[in-house]
Amino acid sequence: MQILTSCHQAIDNCLETKTFALAHLYSEEKPMAMHIHDCYEIYYSISGGKQFLIDERLYEIKPGDVFVINQFESHHLQKIDSMIHERFVISIHPDYTKRISTAATNLDALFTDRAEGFSHRISLSEEQQNRFLYLVNKIGSANSIGADIIEQSAISELLLLILTAGQQAEEAQQAHPAHFDRQVDEIIAYINQHICEPLSTDSLARNFYMSPSYICRIFKAATGTTINKYVNARRISMAKAMLAEGKSITSVYEACGYNDYSNFLKTFRKAVGISPKKYAHSSNMYQ
Repeated sequence: MQILTSCHQAIDNCLETKTFALAHLYSEEKPMAMHIHDCYEIYYSISGGKQFLIDERLYEIKPGDVFVINQFESHHLQKIDSMIHERFVISIHPDYTKRISTAATNLDALFTDRAEGFSHRISLSEEQQNRFLYLVNKIGSANSIGADIIEQSAISELLLLILTAGQQAEEAQQAHPAHFDRQVDEIIAYINQHICEPLSTDSLARNFYMSPSYICRIFKAATGTTINKYVNARRISMAKAMLAEGKSITSVYEACGYNDYSNFLKTFRKAVGISPKKYAHSSNMYQ
């Protein structure tokens, strides 16, 4: 399998083949803004960095950390601490993990098990890191007869490695937002508690007894994104999940805090690339 050098290429390849794609990235690729996409993502940090915002949770990134993100979770990579930011990103089609799972081992649970206390971050031991990199290199070097079998075997083992590491560290990996700023933690919690209600910078500022300019400044400094982008990303994440469940478009946009369909349609198309109707149709086709 060819190891790609762009996240966008990996996502496109994954969706086209309905399998998975592997990218080896450095600091020269500009990090995406707060975004969501229709494939699972495994993010493995080699050099470490500053922080990851995934839905309402902030994570500090350290070397050897793995992040598991599903197709409904908005996420944003904050600016890095150094010029070099080396990582592997694996994009996986949701149907693929189901196909390679067995009755005894559900590899898809890595992306769908979101119980209370779940952590997107799994810190691998040195031995686990070495095994992870071995399997990644095995995938990248498979290019002759039997390559498809080698790739499937290696990605299955890699997913099992992460799943096992997560289970072993379950208590230690209880998800708590990193307290870079207590005020921002409270703002994020409030947004997520009231995500279905009208939210604006002015209303948030009044609720927290801050000026609009101050609340915008501290939120951007802590998360790397704006309040409006964060709110929209969370709402679109919710909308995608509800549409995939077969709920009507009218009930979805109202439940996600949009006051009219045209605003929802414009925001959804910009974030996802297709209309809510087409997304709902494509999602339900594979169920």
